[in-house]
Amino acid sequence: MVYCFLADGFEETEAVAPIDMLRRAGVEVRTVGIKKSVIVGRNSIPVTCDLTDSELILSDELEGVILPGGMPGTLNLDASPVVHSAIDFAVEKGKLVCAICAAPSILGRKGILSGKEAIAFPGFEKELEGAIISKNAVVRDGIFITAKGAGVAVDFGLEIVAALVSRAKSDEIRSSIQCS
Repeated sequence: MVYCFLADGFEETEAVAPIDMLRRAGVEVRTVGIKKSVIVGRNSIPVTCDLTDSELILSDELEGVILPGGMPGTLNLDASPVVHSAIDFAVEKGKLVCAICAAPSILGRKGILSGKEAIAFPGFEKELEGAIISKNAVVRDGIFITAKGAGVAVDFGLEIVAALVSRAKSDEIRSSIQCS
């Protein structure tokens, strides 16, 4: 089970593209709304979530968490104790922690990217405390997958597929959707 956390002001592409790639690979993904079930993205697209943060139960079924960026979505995620608990749980259990655009700044401020290669939206790299800033648009270092922004959301999702399923499955999906 992968949880994708959504808060008002999230970048829609950064959430939907990875969810789509994971579901194509047969991975169960659930969207978690912060404080409510209908979350409105930064481009005014409403998304009905599978559950709210008050309904979330962390268990050993967790395979990873996804934090889409966007503003003020990233700030709203960072303000959520449930999001921080889920990140801490995933790190403790050695599960994937995936963040894109501004959202890697949440991980950086927690100090969990120290010594890890990571990337964020230009201008947010300074908040990746102790991280080795990557030249790549999507980077995986251990349990952490980070990405620059909406333009690489499909690649971000496919890297999560490679980590959870296989590189072959990721490549198969890439080919099937005509992504070069």
